Amino acid sequence: MVSNSLNLCLHHPHPYNDLSPQIFTKPKNIYYLRTSSIPTTLTTTSSKIIISPKNKVVHSLFHRRCNNILSPMASSDDQSHFISQFDDFQPDPSLTNDDLKPTTTDQRNFSGWEMASLWIGLVVGVPSYYLAGSLVDLGMAWWQGIAIVVIANLITLVPLILIGQPGTKYGISFPILARSSFGIKGAHIPTLLRALVGCGWYGIETWIGGEAIFLLLPKVIKESSLSLPLSWLGTSPLEFTCFIIFWIAQLAIVWKGMDGIRELEKYSAPILIALTSCLLIWSYVKAGGFGHMFDLSSRLSSLQFWSLFFPSLTANISFWATLAINIPDFTRYAKSQNDQIIGQVGLPIFMGLFTFVGLAVTSSTTVIFGHVISNPITLLGEIGGFLTIILAIIGISLATITTNIAANVVAPANALVNLSPSKFTFRSGALLTALLGIAFQPWRLLKSSESFVYTWLVGYSAILGPIMGILLADYYLIQRMNLRIKDLYTLSPSGAYYYKSGYNLVAMFALVIGILPVIPGFLQNVGILSSIPKPFTIIYNNAWFFSLFLAGGLYCILSFLKGKKKNQQHIDPLLPNAS
Repeated sequence: MVSNSLNLCLHHPHPYNDLSPQIFTKPKNIYYLRTSSIPTTLTTTSSKIIISPKNKVVHSLFHRRCNNILSPMASSDDQSHFISQFDDFQPDPSLTNDDLKPTTTDQRNFSGWEMASLWIGLVVGVPSYYLAGSLVDLGMAWWQGIAIVVIANLITLVPLILIGQPGTKYGISFPILARSSFGIKGAHIPTLLRALVGCGWYGIETWIGGEAIFLLLPKVIKESSLSLPLSWLGTSPLEFTCFIIFWIAQLAIVWKGMDGIRELEKYSAPILIALTSCLLIWSYVKAGGFGHMFDLSSRLSSLQFWSLFFPSLTANISFWATLAINIPDFTRYAKSQNDQIIGQVGLPIFMGLFTFVGLAVTSSTTVIFGHVISNPITLLGEIGGFLTIILAIIGISLATITTNIAANVVAPANALVNLSPSKFTFRSGALLTALLGIAFQPWRLLKSSESFVYTWLVGYSAILGPIMGILLADYYLIQRMNLRIKDLYTLSPSGAYYYKSGYNLVAMFALVIGILPVIPGFLQNVGILSSIPKPFTIIYNNAWFFSLFLAGGLYCILSFLKGKKKNQQHIDPLLPNAS
């Protein structure tokens, strides 16, 4: 007999329609039944609990908010119980599929080393090779260029770890996390903005990989008629073929899903480290040391240096700001919080080391060849030799693929899945991302104005900053790190994240206000405006910082004024908290 004093939260609009016992199937668990003045007999038969009401009928339908009627006394290591909570819950089919569901215990297989390997694969690439060297070209000393890269990545490391935390804790991806702050439907806005830059850069990185294949082809092939450009195509058939070959090679890896990406990053990391070390040793021996690099002193006055410092810092932060936003797409597979933190701490270390290599090798080319060769692909072609060409193709291909897939495929693919779970899976989303990469025609973009690409990238930090500020402010200051996971997968108006018709208007307003002050500086930078007031120039030069704190601060103030609950009842994780 169950005590009459316990509380029952049942929904029974027709209390006398059904006089039969109600059966609840919950294997291998013992339950407390909370009732309210209803004498009830509870008996168990194998894995079933049979409830027979005596005076009143206990209706079988439960209200959505009364999920705690039956409370299992499960053991702490029974992780499958938390997964079954989501399985028992019926999410809206328009909001989920297998790629959007929280990761299961078996899927959480990224160790600290595998997270670090991800960053090695991301860092070792042609764009990273240029970073410190481009700052030295502006007149900075060699150590100043490397220092700015390291400082920028130390700053980026903070949001990387903070935004990665809910991914590991709840097993959710970036699009699902965005639902808590932007709303169930409003989350499409930040995820598609993030996807836009990913698609563009996927095409650009793929073109770089194809260019490597082209430049390292035998001279007789490169001088054939196939290498002549076609006006309607915008490039030569041979270069386009190299581009497509590289495009297909990447797609074969992406098709294997996250497990394929994890394996690629893990096994590529030591190869990339070895090849990078070989290039560094070669330049040291051929140039007779790094004396030429150490002689690169600053050509800037103190005032000139500081006028360049903040724009350079912002540009280097924006380099990985895209991945910092969607890092939950990866940390959701981490074994624990320690693994995701340890793995990500490697970012500033790897960036500092690789930019040192890029700067050291580039400066040594002046001594070796008599002129500066800043493009590593061109440099490997100059070195020549069959073995060098083979190693170069392997190295550049691995470097480009590991960077491109992780940085520019995962986020757009997940954004498309979130947009329409019934139509897209991770594979189909990745395929569409790859196709859009071709549609961007990166060969035209790079040949027409390479500087525009980087101007656009820096300007895009004005959008990334507000999104990041809103995500951090909502999760840590408003939600207090407590998310109601089931409400992230429902279109019910009573859901915690439905807000106003599925949109959080406060987040939308903060996003717009965070972007607006940066627009004049961007328009001047691309040549649309001839002059703007100095404050707007300063804002643009610090776009990421300014927009992040403005949007995040405004979101907090408006949310508290609106009276939004800071702590959503009890935590509702589907998995035990990762330690």
